[in-house]
Amino acid sequence: MSIEIRPHDLRHSDGRIELAPSADAAIRASPLYNHDLAPVRVADRTWTTYNYAALWISMAHCIPTYMLASGLMGQGMSWGQALFTILLGNVIVLAPILLNSHPGTKYGIPFPIFARAAYGTRGSNLPAIMRALVACGWFGIQSWIGGQALHTFFASMYSGWPTLLGLAGGYPVTQWISFLLFWALNIGIIYRGMDLLRHVENWAAPFVLVMTAALVVWAVSAAHGLGPILARPGKFASFTDFMPIFAPALTGMIGYWATLSLNMPDFTRFGKSQRDQTLGQVVALPTTMTVFAAMGVVITSATAIIYGEAIWDPVVLVGKFTSPLLVAIAMFTVVIATLAVNIAANVVSPANDFSNAFPKLVSFRTGGLITGIVGIAMQPWKLLADPSGYIFGWLVGYSGGLGSIAGVLIADYWLVRGKELALADLYLPEGRYAYARGWNWRAVAATLVGCALAWIGLVVPMLRPLYDYAWFVGGGSAALLYWTLMRTAPTAAVATATDPRFERHR
Repeated sequence: MSIEIRPHDLRHSDGRIELAPSADAAIRASPLYNHDLAPVRVADRTWTTYNYAALWISMAHCIPTYMLASGLMGQGMSWGQALFTILLGNVIVLAPILLNSHPGTKYGIPFPIFARAAYGTRGSNLPAIMRALVACGWFGIQSWIGGQALHTFFASMYSGWPTLLGLAGGYPVTQWISFLLFWALNIGIIYRGMDLLRHVENWAAPFVLVMTAALVVWAVSAAHGLGPILARPGKFASFTDFMPIFAPALTGMIGYWATLSLNMPDFTRFGKSQRDQTLGQVVALPTTMTVFAAMGVVITSATAIIYGEAIWDPVVLVGKFTSPLLVAIAMFTVVIATLAVNIAANVVSPANDFSNAFPKLVSFRTGGLITGIVGIAMQPWKLLADPSGYIFGWLVGYSGGLGSIAGVLIADYWLVRGKELALADLYLPEGRYAYARGWNWRAVAATLVGCALAWIGLVVPMLRPLYDYAWFVGGGSAALLYWTLMRTAPTAAVATATDPRFERHR
């Protein structure tokens, strides 16, 4: 059952909203519209609790998660302190993820369209491109890891593979070939669309979990115990000593999924209900991240006994196996795990983001291709050279910027608009979200101030604590400033946002 609440909007009994059929012609003709960015019809919103749980399990089951504790332990934490930091960070980031997931399910819209309400029809490109560039970096990182897995697999089949074509740029030419093959596999799946992605995630989630559990059993059995890493205490004698490492580490853990805390509407737009998407995410995200990181700790601890050295990288570990069959199975698991997280976390959003910038020129598929090209250009092999560098540098740094965007979006949707959006106007260049030439200066100002406060500690040593808590500082300050500006300098877009008699703001 549905009732018309605005000339262009239909509200269903469960609170979800879609466009009335009469609005299609006007929306399709808009320069801000294309098929990939269009609101999903309620009848086509079919993702269940399992789909969202499988999505998060698949995204969490990746090599960076497996190795996450290693960077923290390298800074002096015990395994227990490292896992606690990972768990707490993922519980905290779950809050903005769920808050920004709500409009996706309610209105059937992707992240860049949702951002138009706060930033304006053109201004939405600021948060979208900021988000997209980060995703491109992660896409490159995961593609390099997947390429390493393929390279190891080929080497198990043919021992001369690594030296077959010599070296280039410090790596075997065959490793570059493996990287490009894995890259092409990602792009190929994106070209098949979101439905294939859902099937890949549904299948990958239990498969990778079972195979990793089997690796844990093997490692503990072969080592006749859990190994020395689990018995090693942390280096911090007091809480005062622990905090200087804990603070940036916690921010880094939040930064790990700071990207998804913005663009979850890209997935929740397909949700059957708010309950389905909420329950699936709450159950899967913090538990899987912590358990998978713990598996990495246990396996690595056992390798210290089995091989006489702690091997954190599972690709390196599998490379020590002598059975081609075992290597093939293990590498297939790594490829599936990396493929699942890479497409879901690092391609879907930037593909939509680039499409939002040029709706009539760039489709979802073209946006995915652009993501892949930029990902290569960012040289992921250099980002991965130092694991502690990408946790305490890359993750902490960009979390401040993305936290600022999250603060604006949450304040706008939940505090300023009371969860009410005019769906059709999000696609109209002269609608109520046009603001001034398509830009809401209040959102831009709040974002820039949030970024400045989050990053100023990099150049002003006495303000370093602000950088250590970059995500909190950026998000909190941006949300407060945006809410204040919207109250002291309101716009007609807000004043009429909940008025059913108002058709369009010009």
